[in-house]
Amino acid sequence: MEELQCCVVSCERQLDKNYWDNQYQSNKTGWDLGEVSPPIKKYIDELQNCNISILIPGCGNTYEAEYLLHKGFTDITVIDIAPTIVEKLQEKFLSNKNIKVILGDFFEHYNKYDLIIEQTFFCALPPTLRQKYVYKMHQLLNIDGLIIGLLFNRIFETNPPFGGSKKEYEMLFKDAFVFKQFDVCNNSAAPRANTELFIEFKKKIAVIVDLYGFEGITCNGCMNTVSQKIATLPNVLNVSMSTNYAEVLIVSNEAVLLQDLQNEISYDAKYFIKKLNS
Repeated sequence: MEELQCCVVSCERQLDKNYWDNQYQSNKTGWDLGEVSPPIKKYIDELQNCNISILIPGCGNTYEAEYLLHKGFTDITVIDIAPTIVEKLQEKFLSNKNIKVILGDFFEHYNKYDLIIEQTFFCALPPTLRQKYVYKMHQLLNIDGLIIGLLFNRIFETNPPFGGSKKEYEMLFKDAFVFKQFDVCNNSAAPRANTELFIEFKKKIAVIVDLYGFEGITCNGCMNTVSQKIATLPNVLNVSMSTNYAEVLIVSNEAVLLQDLQNEISYDAKYFIKKLNS
């Protein structure tokens, strides 16, 4: 299989607006298929309601949005942090009232959508942001809203893209979403054959998904102990901590009191937890 590459520069630098804009300015867009990914195209072809609200984060050249417009969809929003590609898209779709092109940070975006299409956005984010990604996706979706798209089922030696496994994703998204589809793709684009999972995750509405900041953890052992302690609290369904130990995602049946969380971790004086979302 041809080795999939995102870019050809070292990714030790911060993956911020300037980083991604430089990739577009210098044409280092090895992640770009040049067309709609076949699994997503198939999914779009089977959609019946062309008036649903759709978001495509980290949209890039957004072949998906172009295809949606071709199929008659009327409420599409795309967002990217890189000014170069956004300016190009704003000019391209200037006269089309069915699509909104936004320059901005996905994590600072506020609206509600029926469908969010995941296409090489998750894998472009540093893994430290994965808990924040789950929280934000849950926040942005309407009742019965869906995330659909593709996640890499492999690890990359050079990053980005950042990969992972089905087991890892299952632990990350479980209890916040219902897994309607979560399978290895059999119709991926050739460069990504046998390396993708197709997902269709439905937002759970009878749960609370909260994001917290955490201080004091310095190792995986401590992270596991803290996560297990929080998981024993009443109504807590899932606990997931970021790889840099700075954020923890908690899914629960009912609101968990911040004081109860702090009490549970008070066995170590250096541990401190605070709520991040409003």
